[in-house]
Amino acid sequence: MDARTVGAVAELIGVSVRTLHHYDHIGLVMPSVRTAAGYRGYTDADVERLHLVLTYRATGLPLDEIRALLDDPEVDGLAKLQHQHALLLERADGLQRTIKAVEELMDAHRSGIQLTAEEQVEIFGTTAFGEEYAVEAEQRWGDTDAWRQSQQRVARMSKQDWIDLKAEGDALLAALAQAKRDGVTPGSPAADELAARHRASIERFYECGGEMHRGLVEMYVADERFAAYYDDVEPGLAQFVHDVVIASILR
Repeated sequence: MDARTVGAVAELIGVSVRTLHHYDHIGLVMPSVRTAAGYRGYTDADVERLHLVLTYRATGLPLDEIRALLDDPEVDGLAKLQHQHALLLERADGLQRTIKAVEELMDAHRSGIQLTAEEQVEIFGTTAFGEEYAVEAEQRWGDTDAWRQSQQRVARMSKQDWIDLKAEGDALLAALAQAKRDGVTPGSPAADELAARHRASIERFYECGGEMHRGLVEMYVADERFAAYYDDVEPGLAQFVHDVVIASILR
């Protein structure tokens, strides 16, 4: 039986060797044969399981749920694919709605129309940092230089700035989640780069020194509402972001 090494599968599928080792370690996708050279090898069936895992991850399912679904003996292969297909269709519908919303924003931009805050929420959807958090933030920090600086910068932001901020925030959140899944260690160069990106995202609004950055990530794990912003994407992500930032500050 032909089998592929971990390096060959990583290159073929476009994932890191570290990710494959992590999936093997947690029993999610394990190479099932030994190669002629004595290495553990992935069969075509193993690669198919990996594709299923990656697609389920793309729909937002956590790894433990994916493993439970794939290992359920009462669910056959076709049923698993049908379930996956339904999730992808649901995600496609969401993407179509987002595309339509962005097209409306583009039309407003071409017409020189400044969208109201309510219209912007309609375009981008609500987040963990909605009106409730804006009010609380003003109560906590309304008399600080950082708050005043943030308000000044927000007032100058254009519609394109908001589009860019949304894209940058989504990309950062995805990168943080993937780093946690890949087992990136706080204090490593990769983790420090993510910490720097996180601080840079804050500094789009106000200057953020080390102690302020520390205070923010400590709030992420102390306040379940802020933690949910990260943990809804990847369980334990708020703690991971906290650890990455703290390790970068202490270096």
